[in-house]
Amino acid sequence: MAQQDAANVRNVTTIGHVDHGKTTLMDALLAANNIISSRMAGKIRYLDSREDEQQRGITMESSAVSLRFTVMERAAEGGSSPRTYTVNMIDTPGHVDFSSEVSTASRLCDGSLVIVDVIEGVCTQTISVLRQAWIDRLKPVLIINKFDRLITELRLTPTEAYHHLTQLIEQVNAVMGNFFAGERMEDDLRWREERERRLAEKKEAHADEIDATVSAGDQADEFQEKDDEDIYFAPEKGNVIFASAIDGWGFRIGKFAHLYAVKLGMKESVLRTVLWGDFYLDPKTKRVISYKHLRGRVLKPLFVQFILENIWAVYDAIALNPDPDKVAKIVSTLNLKVPLRDLKSKDTKHVLSLVFSQWLSLSTCVIQTIVDIVPPPPQAQLTRIPKMLYPDLYEPTVEPKNKLEETLYKCDSSKEASVVALVSKMFAVPVEDLPENKKKPVTAEELRERGRAAREARKATEANGEAPPTNLNSVPVATDSSSSPTPIAEAPTSTQNDVEKSAADLGIQSGETLLGFARIYSGTIAQGSTIYCVLPKYNNALEPSDPRNQPHVVATTVERLYTMMGRELVEVQEVYAGNVFAIKGLEGKVWRNATICAPAGGVVGKISGLEKDKACLLNLGGSLRTAAPIVRVALEPAVPADLPKLVSGLKLLAQADPCVETFQQQTGEHVIMTAGELHLERCLKDLRERFARVEIHASKPIVPFREMCVKGTDMAPPKSGGKRGTINGRKCS
Repeated sequence: MAQQDAANVRNVTTIGHVDHGKTTLMDALLAANNIISSRMAGKIRYLDSREDEQQRGITMESSAVSLRFTVMERAAEGGSSPRTYTVNMIDTPGHVDFSSEVSTASRLCDGSLVIVDVIEGVCTQTISVLRQAWIDRLKPVLIINKFDRLITELRLTPTEAYHHLTQLIEQVNAVMGNFFAGERMEDDLRWREERERRLAEKKEAHADEIDATVSAGDQADEFQEKDDEDIYFAPEKGNVIFASAIDGWGFRIGKFAHLYAVKLGMKESVLRTVLWGDFYLDPKTKRVISYKHLRGRVLKPLFVQFILENIWAVYDAIALNPDPDKVAKIVSTLNLKVPLRDLKSKDTKHVLSLVFSQWLSLSTCVIQTIVDIVPPPPQAQLTRIPKMLYPDLYEPTVEPKNKLEETLYKCDSSKEASVVALVSKMFAVPVEDLPENKKKPVTAEELRERGRAAREARKATEANGEAPPTNLNSVPVATDSSSSPTPIAEAPTSTQNDVEKSAADLGIQSGETLLGFARIYSGTIAQGSTIYCVLPKYNNALEPSDPRNQPHVVATTVERLYTMMGRELVEVQEVYAGNVFAIKGLEGKVWRNATICAPAGGVVGKISGLEKDKACLLNLGGSLRTAAPIVRVALEPAVPADLPKLVSGLKLLAQADPCVETFQQQTGEHVIMTAGELHLERCLKDLRERFARVEIHASKPIVPFREMCVKGTDMAPPKSGGKRGTINGRKCS
């Protein structure tokens, strides 16, 4: 069931370079929610549901899962009280070919977990996904993953590892600083353009008083500089996690500040600020000193002395130089409850996981960080919605201009609020995987009914002198409205018939249906309600009745609503503002993305018309951008008679993949364009096995080059007599 209180919802996506550990991190969170076994975390890669994803070991499609966690929070009176949060997580690919999946996922979230390999550091795709998070105004959390590699592979000392970590965080912050500088220049340009526009309006309105008006406007309207303090990652702020997802541990420095505050006789808040950086503990005075007070002494930073050396000691006792006595001492010192038979296990990875999962639990650390750092939807939409509505407008503080924007800004989920939801992409699901089409397990009452029917049938056949039936399942079972046991052979339901009709409309028999991947920003959407689908070309500046807008507004009925649980879908009756969900009923209405709108009051059934409901119509999907595909391949079926199936499969593929383009050339060839060779392989596999289900012949990939190198002899001779590349100029004194 979707969370009704938006203050207890967090929408987060995992982003990072390929093979930096995003899906492994998600496994740890799934294990904490009892969806998978804790021993299988990091091995099963639960959210990689495709066969080729498991074989290659990389994520190709974004997957969403809704998790629930209960967090103990400190009350104002001094005690603690439990609070349940719903965390909607979206795992995204890290490969450059699937960057469009990152952009569609980030639009639906309020925060991001930026995963960086501690050894590989900032890579090309790390910068790309950070830029996407910056554009979409996501609150980032930096997770430095694969920490164990510093110990087991590089064999660094704790001090060397500390300096390595410092440089890595500086690299990430340098990227964030570049984004800030670029946006500052864009804001300055927008401010100048806005100022010139206002001055031009004043000139027209006050032609005689132009000098006084302009000078007053110059003084009043000044460019407001933004503070860049909150954009950087700093461990003392709590937005940096040091982790090893494969070993199941992670921590923030606040964890150790809480442990050492009493021992050192310091306030926890003060200790948190000095545990990272050039701060040292004076062994004589037992006081924390800064770098300038070292006076030539060689001391270890607090981060090394109190944190890293302890972690190194655990790895040394368990993995590097196994010592059962040291392990037992560590377990007793940390007050951990680890069975003795597990401590004697030869599997060092298993022992490490047992010790660290109790001492520095990764899932607990990540969830607590998400709750502390990532804002809830009502707070996040105050900054994100204005940028979505007015991406090119310079306004330091944007106030809502109408009632619809007011409900969007505060994420109002009441029945009186208009429904506004964004469908960022469409994705294909096999019809048999939908919850309403899955066979329900047989209940005890149904088994008893089958037994009674079998006994009655046996008595009837014996009375007639016939041989009794030996197969229980061959006995027909009578059904009525009161008991309604599950029949042996079912007739197609109305839902299945509707699916077949929609499939027939697309000309396919692949058994796939399209669902919308969406987030609701205001109101409450329910099954059976009639909604408007506002398509991306809808212009918010024009009236809905304008001839240019009318083709881009279509009405449809919400057939089903689902909560996404990775590979599974859970049907729900309604979804409240702030939640991520899947919607059925958009097939044939929405191509790739759209904005779902409905008038206030939760109108179910008939919608009155565009003029009356124009106050609820809005386009949030007009600014969605994906990378243009560049790899081109011509396709043809192995059997010419299968051409209609191929054409229909291409249509379905183009809808299910936001970065695919398909078209037919003048020569009659059917062409598919993808983002790269790996993306092309996945698309061809989907065409053959899911969408078209025919054998396909593909041409060699063609990549258009915009620039190329040629030999100097092949170029036209230079116009001047000098060598190629020389510039003749005159020095001015």
